[in-house]
Amino acid sequence: MAQHSFSEHHTKTLPANLGAPAFVDVWRTRALIIGLIFSVLAVILGFLSGDHWNHFLRAWLHGFMICFGFCCGGLCVLMLQYLTGGKWGLIIRRPLEAMTRTLPLVFLYFLPVGIIGMSFGKLYSWRQYADWATALKNHQISNELAHAIHFKHAILNPYGFWGTSLFVFAVCALYIYFLNHYSMKRDADPEPNVKFWQTRFENISGFGVLFYSIMLFIVAIYWVMSLDPTWYSTVYGFQYLVGQAYAVLALSILTLMALSKADPIKTTFRVTEQHDMGKLCFAFVMLNMYLAFAAFLIIWSGNSPEEIPWYLDRIRGNWGVIATLDVIFHWLIPFTLLLSSDLKRVKSRLAVVCCIMIFARYWDMFWLIEPNFPDARRNLHFSWGILEYGAVPVALISFWMAYYFTQLKQRPLVATNDPHLAEILEPEHAHA
Repeated sequence: MAQHSFSEHHTKTLPANLGAPAFVDVWRTRALIIGLIFSVLAVILGFLSGDHWNHFLRAWLHGFMICFGFCCGGLCVLMLQYLTGGKWGLIIRRPLEAMTRTLPLVFLYFLPVGIIGMSFGKLYSWRQYADWATALKNHQISNELAHAIHFKHAILNPYGFWGTSLFVFAVCALYIYFLNHYSMKRDADPEPNVKFWQTRFENISGFGVLFYSIMLFIVAIYWVMSLDPTWYSTVYGFQYLVGQAYAVLALSILTLMALSKADPIKTTFRVTEQHDMGKLCFAFVMLNMYLAFAAFLIIWSGNSPEEIPWYLDRIRGNWGVIATLDVIFHWLIPFTLLLSSDLKRVKSRLAVVCCIMIFARYWDMFWLIEPNFPDARRNLHFSWGILEYGAVPVALISFWMAYYFTQLKQRPLVATNDPHLAEILEPEHAHA
């Protein structure tokens, strides 16, 4: 691809090769090796656990939700960037597009959840005890659970689960195709009409963000919230929406800082944009904190016997340690560190914060999923099955990362026909 130059004095020029550097192949190889190692470990733990592979499937759901968050959360952040504009969007666009193109693998991850977990009733009690009257008569379930399964049957049924899930994957695939397709068409446009492309992406993204926000709320109910049919929350989906952006931004910043060791990102990724994305991370840390604490405070102060048990299941029986560490990892550490303006300008320090944020998302998902099951709620204890939460999700995430790195290699890392490119290539001031 030819170099682009601009008339501004001392303005940098793009390198001739805008593809990902060769060391991305090394990242992919390492991710595959880690995935294979943890896959073997997960299988060994599955045989040792002696619980009919139940924990293996729960851990699989854990890994799937994180990978789905990276992929479709990346789609949501990409559309949000097109709607808001800004220089940071030019830098982050290609990593976000690469995340979205991992959807085929994420869909394969979903199939065991839908086929084994739901269709065979291995995860969802509302499916396992679809004949709730007989189960109640045989004292297999409580009156509360029987009432919830009966009352929510119009939503919690196989047709709703599969229909909604497949619809969401199909529409997300459609948006991913068009956003990636038009992104390359804009780069290939010899005389780019800035207003035309801006309007096209805004038109696609405007309804897309609204659709994804609504549908994420619904699939979060089906995939995770319905693990405990007695629980309900009007803010549950929004917590997942913000949590996905929280993790996606952290992964995007890590990717860009690692790629900045070589061109073309070395030329385009300035401290100014790094600082801006650090501030955006800080905003999502605060929003995530606000939603989670507000939900807890409202339910705890209301002291409703229908809502309080969900939290009691997650703070009693040694779960209080997990909850406390979740607060520390998820909010206290990132919030405290990102208060520093200097930290957001130093790659090594910001990288540590981003790693903590991704680990916090992993930890939080464990806290959300595992206490839904009768053998674990208010009863956190060591078992081989519990260790599968450290093996299965890591294996799934590692294979997803390998596919993500493959997608990074497929396209140029810099969008050339973007109105912000000239500004990105300008020399930055000492204090941006």
